[in-house]
Amino acid sequence: MALRSGRTRQAGQKGESEVTRKPLGAVRRAQTITTYGVGSMIAIEDQSYIVSGLDSWFVRRSDVIYEPRLQHWLQVAKFQLPPADEPPSGDGVKVRLFPEKYSCGTCKKLQDFKRFGSPAGKSVCGACDKALTPSRFVIACENGHLDDFPYFEWIHKKSESTSETKHDLTLESTGRTASLRSVVIKCSCGVRPVSLEGAFGGGAMSELGIKCKGRRPWLGRDAQEPGCTAVPRTLQRGASAAWFSITRSALSIPPWSETLQQRLNPHYELMGVLLDSDMPDSVILNAIEKTDIMDDGRYTAEEVLAAIRRRRELEASGLPDSDETLLLESANKLRREEYNQLYDGRGSVNREEAFECVRAPGDGSALPYGIKRSMLVKRLREVRALESFTRVTMPDPVGGDTRRAAMARGTVDWLPAIEVSGEGVFLALDEQLVQEWEQRDGPVERAQQIWRNHTMDLREHAERAKSTKPLGDIKSPVTVRYILLHTLAHILINEWSLDCGYPAAALRERLYVDQDMAGLLIYTATSDSAGSLGGVVAQGEHRKLYETLEAALSRTEWCSQDPPCMESEASGIASLNLAACYACVLLPETSCETNNVFLDRAMLIGTPEDPATGFFYKGD
Repeated sequence: MALRSGRTRQAGQKGESEVTRKPLGAVRRAQTITTYGVGSMIAIEDQSYIVSGLDSWFVRRSDVIYEPRLQHWLQVAKFQLPPADEPPSGDGVKVRLFPEKYSCGTCKKLQDFKRFGSPAGKSVCGACDKALTPSRFVIACENGHLDDFPYFEWIHKKSESTSETKHDLTLESTGRTASLRSVVIKCSCGVRPVSLEGAFGGGAMSELGIKCKGRRPWLGRDAQEPGCTAVPRTLQRGASAAWFSITRSALSIPPWSETLQQRLNPHYELMGVLLDSDMPDSVILNAIEKTDIMDDGRYTAEEVLAAIRRRRELEASGLPDSDETLLLESANKLRREEYNQLYDGRGSVNREEAFECVRAPGDGSALPYGIKRSMLVKRLREVRALESFTRVTMPDPVGGDTRRAAMARGTVDWLPAIEVSGEGVFLALDEQLVQEWEQRDGPVERAQQIWRNHTMDLREHAERAKSTKPLGDIKSPVTVRYILLHTLAHILINEWSLDCGYPAAALRERLYVDQDMAGLLIYTATSDSAGSLGGVVAQGEHRKLYETLEAALSRTEWCSQDPPCMESEASGIASLNLAACYACVLLPETSCETNNVFLDRAMLIGTPEDPATGFFYKGD
């Protein structure tokens, strides 16, 4: 996918002009959902840009993606693939210059890029013809607002200013150390030079009286959102905290994965208009017969009309869950619908359908201890959409976080999304064994440590956001069962990556955990060269599953960081892990649903002092 600026060039013959846009660079379509989405900064050669809002994207009707369940959850009419690479196949995604502050390494000037007088299409100082460098620092707040670092305020509020009205800033580095103490700001007014030491402190901006201006440069220069009370923080331009995506996903399951619903997708909007206008059924049936839905004679017009009404019922139903509810995504309504389909399976499907799930052959005698059912998901489709993004602190993995930066200046009825087709294995644990294990003192006590740390973190977030909800009512939804399933998924992904031909980053977990659900799906999560090789489905066969789970548990019993790893009382982000580190349990970020938190391998294998803490401990 091409990235373009707002600049245009003229082309054509005989005085005719054609407006085109020269691509500045390119990223993969999937990266616009996970890494370089709306509002994110991207370095292209010697310049820095920010990806513009959705209302500036040129999208095509042929690139529409449909997933009714996810559309209903996110309240959008459709999803769109990000634009293709470059004209004529696509117009790319518009980017804007940001940050606007640049410096010259030769004359040391620090000012807005436009003041350097750089020739069009280049990034050089007009005075010394040397390459310019975009500002390394920006400020952002937790509400997603972004602005240039306030160099002028930083130096003049730290020192006594003179009466001179002209202020030309320079940026110099002494080179004595690698710290910010060596980065010095000077001004022509004669004020005392000041280093950037302390700029990254949590209260650095508020101490100087610098408040968030509500700037949203990805939507335009004049797209401020006044009234923001969040405290801005200094960030490195390329820091991961400068942009956190909020993505949502759903699997295509029956009836929405069926051939009839897929054929209906491009015609559904028109049919919905006919239904809304209270047209008689005869008129609607006649309109259906004129479409290509029934070209092969597999369906009647009456069946198509019934499918339309079924989707209308979905749109009229209540939303699955509110993000303001503290609920693990693994327990929401969307996941429960998927769990039921995965648990029961669905074989004998035609080639056009996007969901095929069958029970692994065998009577279950070869299944490992604790596993009740293994389902081979030979065909699945997942749609992932970028709902919004945040900055400074990552969105909480269990909801309750209402921060949502605007994706467009106006109103749009779509979100950017990608679809991934692959394969997987669904495992369901023995519910009776899980319930018995949940009553043991060992796992309950360990889960309580994570629960307390997470509750404290949630309350701190709510306090900073000035939430009206009483802090005492905010409690973590993390359970013993969730930590067990989550950690089990991680060790299986690590083990299967050694055995099935996929790297760990190409596999992904999807958890189904509630009081009456204890399942996990491990599936191919990438549409790149790894493809769907069949290696994952093979891991679900009973004998193979027994071997790989035994090997995974054996490998988990010892970590190269032990004994500190096993004895850890808090680890990971916000102390939300116990016995879990990159040497044993943690996965690439693309593979985990919750940013590698809520993990403890002792839930699987126990501790040296209490082996019964582990779910797979069968006693002597």
